[in-house]
Amino acid sequence: MIRINCVTSAFIIIIFNMTTNGQSSGGSHHVRDLFCNAGAGASAGAIAATFVCPLDVIKTRLQVHGLPQGQKGSVIVTSLQNIVRTEGFRGMYRGLSPTILALLPNWAVYFTVYEQLKGRLRSHDGCDHLTTGENMIAAAGAGAATALSTNPLWVVKTRLQTQGMRPDVVPYKSVLSALRRITHEEGLRGLYSGILPSLAGISHVAIQFPSYEKIKSYIAKRVAYQMKISNISENTTVDKLSPGNVAIASSISKVVASVITYPHEVIRSRLQEQGQSKNAKARYAGVVDCTRKVFQKESLAGFYRGCATNLIRTTPSAVITFTSYEMIYRFFHRVIPEDKGYPQGYPKSNDLNKPQPENSDTNLKKGPVL
Repeated sequence: MIRINCVTSAFIIIIFNMTTNGQSSGGSHHVRDLFCNAGAGASAGAIAATFVCPLDVIKTRLQVHGLPQGQKGSVIVTSLQNIVRTEGFRGMYRGLSPTILALLPNWAVYFTVYEQLKGRLRSHDGCDHLTTGENMIAAAGAGAATALSTNPLWVVKTRLQTQGMRPDVVPYKSVLSALRRITHEEGLRGLYSGILPSLAGISHVAIQFPSYEKIKSYIAKRVAYQMKISNISENTTVDKLSPGNVAIASSISKVVASVITYPHEVIRSRLQEQGQSKNAKARYAGVVDCTRKVFQKESLAGFYRGCATNLIRTTPSAVITFTSYEMIYRFFHRVIPEDKGYPQGYPKSNDLNKPQPENSDTNLKKGPVL
């Protein structure tokens, strides 16, 4: 746990330095945004994790153990019935504690670093909007920070969710017990098993977040256009989209990113799970060996085990996470007092990268923000 806190603390220090370095250009506004991003991200992640935990348990077990022999009927329904019958209702929520513990810093770190990097890229280019490539850089950087700071908790989550299917292992009693045993028995390598495919999973957010931003921008323009032809004077911008529109943008971006990058999750789950059995020989020597063996034994379909369940789980999870984040972020911005002392020329983070009114001076000079 100390090692985890050290890694997380390191990223908090980095974020703090990013904030304090910008004091001359509205540091108090940066601090306010930092707390809004971190608080909204952590809250949204916890809400989503609680709703979809049973599906997450099924997905993880399918990734690690594949389809049960003689499987008939719906995989999801049958899996839920088997879990309730053999492990009780509690079995559907195995790993929820480490999931929430991981998601609190996960989304707090992610959204905070993501917004900070976007601000840095804007100030570097001197533009109010980011290109797709710059959005991908910000998303990838935030993904790397998140993976390194939370990987040990994801290892614990995977093992807690799969230990009920393995009678040959000594079960972990709690999150803290799992962390202690993994640290004692396997060391740092055990805590960071699966880190390479996790870092490869940065490609997921590098696709998802730029897609999410573009879809939101497109929806905002469409809504603004419809209001214009309806002679409604109210201007709709990205930060004023309705929860329904945010849900549409988040679901589409999540499905696209999940289908493209799902194989890395299978590799990561199998590498994370195998260290729990003391006496059994490790099935995979590493990422390359795991990839080769999965392909030889199960062909391409092996890399998409649990993908359907994952989409059923992650799509509503993304909708809940992103919609909750947007709404909670707006709430925090309303209730947390804003320091009026920052320079007037310094733009608010949410005022950037959003479509401007067609008759504004900004658009006359710069053209429409895409």
